[in-house]
Amino acid sequence: MSKHGRILVAMSGGVDSSVAAVMLHEQGYEVIGLTMKTWDYASSGGSSKETGCCSLDSINDARALAVGYGFPHYILDIRNEFGDFVIDNFVDEYLAGRTPNPCVLCNTHIKWEALLKRADKLDCEFIATGHYANIRLQDNGRYVISKGKDENKDQSYVLWGVSQKNLARTKFPLGSFSKPEIRQMAMDMGQIELAGKSESYEICFVPDNDYRSFLRHKVEDLEERVAGGNFVLANGTIVGKHQGYPFYTIGQRKGLGIALGQPMFVTSIDPNSNTVVLGTADELERKQAWVKNLNLVKYASITEPIEAITKIRYKDAGTTSSIVQMGEHMKVDFHHNVSGIAPGQSAVFYEGSDLLGGGFLM
Repeated sequence: MSKHGRILVAMSGGVDSSVAAVMLHEQGYEVIGLTMKTWDYASSGGSSKETGCCSLDSINDARALAVGYGFPHYILDIRNEFGDFVIDNFVDEYLAGRTPNPCVLCNTHIKWEALLKRADKLDCEFIATGHYANIRLQDNGRYVISKGKDENKDQSYVLWGVSQKNLARTKFPLGSFSKPEIRQMAMDMGQIELAGKSESYEICFVPDNDYRSFLRHKVEDLEERVAGGNFVLANGTIVGKHQGYPFYTIGQRKGLGIALGQPMFVTSIDPNSNTVVLGTADELERKQAWVKNLNLVKYASITEPIEAITKIRYKDAGTTSSIVQMGEHMKVDFHHNVSGIAPGQSAVFYEGSDLLGGGFLM
């Protein structure tokens, strides 16, 4: 019998999840490794080279590590669930003129559910991932996610949607370590190639980072349907033609293909009229936002205004704000202007290092 019980570890084949699995194994857990096949690269319309967490090489790397340390490893094919939910939503959001957040949706609705379902079948009490974040149980009975030690790698932003029920069975072994420390651990394990693996910052099913090509591949005749719409200014003045509203995002400056004598940004998108509104940097700024599809983590509700740091994108430093629930939505009043609020992206609220919760920008 193991010292701590049985735990199912999500293993992508990368350095983070691999070190997490070995760390738990050495702590005395009975580790079972699981690699999830979430998408089929051949059908995604990308380049011919398959890379990233779902490639055959990555799956083989995860399996080889598990075999080397003497614990079982399984592959779970969730391409159908992933495609139906995450990829369909990704396409639908762009067609609705919004900017999707697929990693959050995947964590919230696909990965955790798939992991826990398999954990139950394998009689595992806990699951673990290689995310850089921390988790604890507070006195009010709620599980709280907090930022990882490594601010540059902190991944709490993409975890706001995980439910209390699922957090109760989750462990994040890497939360108190920095990325360089994890790479050094891999070196110390003799995993030289693993320690030197490069990181991927792209969406897993768009590994060449060309979401426009992905949309063209997924939506038949998309270019023909949306090409030739108008670039307009805030006052309605038409200043040019664009390639189609789904191919632009709020805050975009490069690749507009139009020169107006000063830097111009996409400030809003109207899918109904196939219109892309351009404006100056000042016109991108807002002092208020509304957030939907809330999931609160630290507290069950926020019915009185509280001060929080609100992040509106993953690499955003965050802005001091006052937040309060208004029915099903969160009203966010920023203490100073923020730039580039993009509907569909996540707004995530923090109290110090603790994750209060999050939702999608409206």
